[in-house]
Amino acid sequence: MPLRKRPPVKSANAPRRNWVVAQVVPFLQYLEAECGLAKNSIKAYGSDLEQFAVWYQDKGPANPNEVTLGTLSEYLQNLHDRNLAATTIARHMVAIKMLFRYLVLESILEQSVADLMNSPKLWEYLPKVLSPDAVDRLLLAPTVGDRRPLRDRAVLCLLYATGCRASEVCNLKLNGVFLKERYARCIGKGSKERIVGLNPVAVSAVEAYIDHERRKLVGDGDSPWLFVNARGKQLDRIGVWKIVKKYASRTGCAKEVSPHTLRHSFATHMLAGGAEIRALQEMLGHASIQTTQIYTHVEHSRLKAIHSRCHPRG
Repeated sequence: MPLRKRPPVKSANAPRRNWVVAQVVPFLQYLEAECGLAKNSIKAYGSDLEQFAVWYQDKGPANPNEVTLGTLSEYLQNLHDRNLAATTIARHMVAIKMLFRYLVLESILEQSVADLMNSPKLWEYLPKVLSPDAVDRLLLAPTVGDRRPLRDRAVLCLLYATGCRASEVCNLKLNGVFLKERYARCIGKGSKERIVGLNPVAVSAVEAYIDHERRKLVGDGDSPWLFVNARGKQLDRIGVWKIVKKYASRTGCAKEVSPHTLRHSFATHMLAGGAEIRALQEMLGHASIQTTQIYTHVEHSRLKAIHSRCHPRG
């Protein structure tokens, strides 16, 4: 009887997988492509997280779900022991909090233990919400003088009409968009499918793009993707980011606008219009209601600013 081969035994000294290292690169890509963070800021946060990853290799648990407040407090003490400036330590902690909030957005964690740490406000880097008038100007910015105005306008309209992430818009397929029924099938985080609604403006923009411009871009080839680049290939997140920045610059708000701004604006405007938080959670594809509640904070901040500006005792 042949002997069965035993599976190889892992060495006790073999380095264990460091999840921090695995998540840093996609996190930094998220900051660039979806949040529009400045390159210098991304570089600084990347450097901070690399230092955190080195320390974490020997000190932190293998599973991110097992990270405790004590783990992060120990790292904070390590930063103090290195006699770093208070501002530098604060930046390190902001980078870690941003990383953990990203893990929640990606549905890797249900909640962020890092939020319990005392540090400067976590989401100050988030794009500001555009007013409805500013959104209208942005959607109308592509003109016949641009190289691909119909595609660009369709991308902008879909970002705002659905609240989809840049990556989700890139992954929309032609056979998953139902213009007559005014909805599309969106593949979100964790390959979860959800239905997103299309307003008449988005439907009109997508129809014009499909009928008059997409065929020219695809040429003799065949692509399943709704949005393609000049070579007929799938449009990527960087391409979407460039489209948004191009027309945001034209309307005078380039520093404030990224694809995430339109998602942020969609959610905030929906809440302002009376949408229920649970319905908004489904529209955005959030696994946890806590993630959706960040938009209620934005709406409250807007109302507070209006009150302070308009009230006679504000």
